[in-house]
Amino acid sequence: EEIAEKIADEAEIKFKELSNTSVNGKQYTAKGFGGNLLTLRPLKKDEEMRYSYSYRSIRGKLLPKIDRSFIYLLPYAADTKVRVSEASFMNATYFGNSEPNDWKVYYFYTDNPAIVTASRKGLVVEVNDTFEDSELQDKYYSSKTNRVLIEHADGSLLEYNGLQYGDIRVKVGEYVFPGQEIGVNVKRSDGKYAMVFSLYYLKKGDLSVNENKNLTNSESFYGWINPIFRTVAGTQQLQNNQHYSALIDEGLVVQEMTKKELKKYKTQ
Repeated sequence: EEIAEKIADEAEIKFKELSNTSVNGKQYTAKGFGGNLLTLRPLKKDEEMRYSYSYRSIRGKLLPKIDRSFIYLLPYAADTKVRVSEASFMNATYFGNSEPNDWKVYYFYTDNPAIVTASRKGLVVEVNDTFEDSELQDKYYSSKTNRVLIEHADGSLLEYNGLQYGDIRVKVGEYVFPGQEIGVNVKRSDGKYAMVFSLYYLKKGDLSVNENKNLTNSESFYGWINPIFRTVAGTQQLQNNQHYSALIDEGLVVQEMTKKELKKYKTQ
């Protein structure tokens, strides 16, 4: 079964005008990269339909069945040594908002530029390769970062954020596999090289919940996952400010491959 059948965004459509037709509900799931979201049909075939609408959408499949026991590879090439630091929730740190109870996002630091690799098989659903590396060199935090977003078979989303400009090695619509090169981490204000690793899923589907709210009181639509990793030292959840070494585990590389993908992999 291909992941493309599972990827989805939640879309909300508000009809400002609707005559000679009707709809059921206002929220829909948009699957894949194209196609029909809904079909309007006339109630009276000899009369025209009239409608106008607005819409908004959010990335992800609402409340997917997350496999929390899944084992991920560290997002670096084999034998790369990394320091792990837990990222703070910026809306809480700087704007007085509350940190979500399940918040868990990691910085992976290396002393030198290092190749960032996929931690799990997935479909590339978004690539941003817009910002010069200098955007981060004098800042602790910036929204101007290059990133790759990958959706997994269980509906979780993995964001690799903080990649060098012009060196992202995957494209939207491409499947990636554990250990495959994604890009290179970027130099930050402390002189170290880092990539931010965020694993999350769509938890709330009411797209109107943040109307008339700001950074101090807005709610997050997403829930975060604290993943289990396979490292040189074993299988574990990562601890803040600890060092780990990456490895490539053959069993994890092939575990989600289709028969066709596995056959191709073995002939390489």
